[in-house]
Amino acid sequence: MNFVPSCPRCGRAVQPPGLWTSAWQCGAHGPVAPLHPVRPPGPDPLDLLASSSQVPVWLPWPLPAGWVVTGFADAGDERSGAVATVVALAGPAPLGGAGELAIIAEDPGIGLGARIAGLDAPDPGDGVGSGAADAKIRHQGHEIALWSIDAGDSRAVYAGEALASWLWFVFTPADAGVLMCELGTLRDLRDRAEGGVSQEPPFGATSAFLTSVLAVREDSD
Repeated sequence: MNFVPSCPRCGRAVQPPGLWTSAWQCGAHGPVAPLHPVRPPGPDPLDLLASSSQVPVWLPWPLPAGWVVTGFADAGDERSGAVATVVALAGPAPLGGAGELAIIAEDPGIGLGARIAGLDAPDPGDGVGSGAADAKIRHQGHEIALWSIDAGDSRAVYAGEALASWLWFVFTPADAGVLMCELGTLRDLRDRAEGGVSQEPPFGATSAFLTSVLAVREDSD
């Protein structure tokens, strides 16, 4: 695979499989699903991601007014396919200015959603599923419950479970999280070839937020 692999949890460079292991290895986190560089927005990168993904490739549909898709990311290798996906979006924030949103689907323990959210643990934690949900979104007629995660002042984070995978919504800046109440329905872009989404989403410039937060760390030792 032609990419520079890194750890989805911390961004350190990872070592490829060798004689004694079939897994990619991070010096800090052990066996991991290697993270690919951010894919630019566009139909061809989306097709490649959707065709290889083992987890949903989520998109709110219809998109909020003025919002566009700004890139993709994924973790996984040739054997596993993508076991974590990210769809980045940007547009006008409800309270003024510009906002960005990353929607993550991932297998438990991957840690990509937590990294984008600015959290240390690989998964959302005990708050998810405890008490009343803070938000809900629908997929194919079913409600998906989401809980607010404390991620500090710079981001608003919601997390839940859908189709046996973690589902994360990470908004930046934090006040862009007001948009959560406007998102009604999710579509899985893996189904778009079968008519799941009847038209291409609009694409914009590559997400500065996603590119920054998923940069490979130089202190990889």
